[in-house]
Amino acid sequence: MSSKPLPVTDALLSYVRSHLNEHPVLADLRERTQRMPQASLQIGPEQGAFMALLVGLTGARRLLEIGTFTGYSSTVMALALPDGGRITCCDVSEEWTDVARQAWTDAGVADRCELRLGPAADTLRMLESGAHDLAFIDADKTGYDTYYTECLRLVRRGGLILLDNTLQGGRVADAANDEESTRAIRAVNDRIAADDRVESVILPLADGLTMVRIR
Repeated sequence: MSSKPLPVTDALLSYVRSHLNEHPVLADLRERTQRMPQASLQIGPEQGAFMALLVGLTGARRLLEIGTFTGYSSTVMALALPDGGRITCCDVSEEWTDVARQAWTDAGVADRCELRLGPAADTLRMLESGAHDLAFIDADKTGYDTYYTECLRLVRRGGLILLDNTLQGGRVADAANDEESTRAIRAVNDRIAADDRVESVILPLADGLTMVRIR
């Protein structure tokens, strides 16, 4: 058994995705988003399936999403919620979230999804402390430190915080890379690793998914 992750070729990724039971609304949404110039902002279906599994495994009922885009992550998590579960979605784009709203309706989860349009930092400051079971951060990378700080307050003890894109296409390990977004992610990665209030791991899934459990 190897201790190193497999190199993910196109053929291997296709194999993995062929073994997913992707909801038809999610498949349609993924195909629609792939035609958009910003398609790279969308999570992959295997990551969505993993996040949905986490919602079910943890019994989460109150979710928080920072960065909704066209709605794949919010829809897949909302589908995994039990009756009465809710997800609060933060984004600044009405254009992108109009697509998300339609996906929520098509998937039958619109009653579980609340959209807050506006700067996420402002929205988060208005939310109730400790009222959420799981938070997913997938927005502007320079804002991650602020979003992580707020999620530590908003997510209950024992709850999860997920941060997307924490490997930055491998750039975090390139000392010569001094891009602002890469520096911001390195800083939050270092902060989380040194934070004794949490347990954490960076998974080499997609572009890096960090899981943080609040002690």
